[in-house]
Amino acid sequence: MANMTLLSLSSSTLSHLTTKPTWRIKAKAMASVPTKTKVVPAVIVGGGRVGKALNDMGSGDDLLVKRGEPVPLDFEGPIMVCTRNDDLEAVLQSTPRPRWNDLVFFQNGMLEPWLESKGLADANQVLAYFAVSKLGEPPVDGITDTNPEGLTASYGKWASVVADRLHAGGLTCKVLDKEAFQKQMLEKLIWISAFMLVGARHPGATVGGVEKDYRSEVSSLIAELASAASAEKGLVFEGGMEDRLCAYSRAVSHFPTAVKEFKWRNGWFYSLSEKAIAEGKPDPCPLHTAWLKELKIV
Repeated sequence: MANMTLLSLSSSTLSHLTTKPTWRIKAKAMASVPTKTKVVPAVIVGGGRVGKALNDMGSGDDLLVKRGEPVPLDFEGPIMVCTRNDDLEAVLQSTPRPRWNDLVFFQNGMLEPWLESKGLADANQVLAYFAVSKLGEPPVDGITDTNPEGLTASYGKWASVVADRLHAGGLTCKVLDKEAFQKQMLEKLIWISAFMLVGARHPGATVGGVEKDYRSEVSSLIAELASAASAEKGLVFEGGMEDRLCAYSRAVSHFPTAVKEFKWRNGWFYSLSEKAIAEGKPDPCPLHTAWLKELKIV
């Protein structure tokens, strides 16, 4: 009887009972199609591994500027600087003065003294905890077992725009205020200064090898450098720094070790030592100083 009643209904009524409303089907279809965020166009200075990766994350309307080429005045948006630290002076001179506040620095190391000398104390900066092995290859995020949310961070007026671009490229990125960013910047400076110096004492050691085989050495150096940085900047680091830095080393375990760009990395800590000794005070980084001298770096 029930079947007879159903068959006696009009075809339009039957269709209404046995199919989902069209708007629901369309809505479901639309929801299943991922939408790509429109990435704000940028000038990218430097065509190396990082610069190429950032360009690939864009929407096709970025301007890639090679080292030494002038940065245009009339191109709105961020100017992402992906060169070596020693090339920063040349980049600045190639950039029109009205656009200096649009520069976004992707460099490792301690940039603060140089930035302050140029009137750029609040410059846009990015701590890039991702690796690009070869030119053209996709970047690998430095997600660790202690920080599964990712470690890459950005600061400044273009911070959110940078984060959107990295997210579009499948990478993580946090937007931080000045103090939080400074703490993370110093942590990364401590990481690169400590692991590279300990690795240099053991020729052939990778970052992962330092973490695995020379943990006591790098732990002592991390503690020493963290104490000196905290005292110099008046900042209190979050607990568990050693675990975070060692976890990152495991994530990029294949990286080779070498003391490079001394002025921008270990050189900042050595300057604290020189200043203290000149004032008749104890060296805040005695282990760091001793190992630099052992390797004849200073």
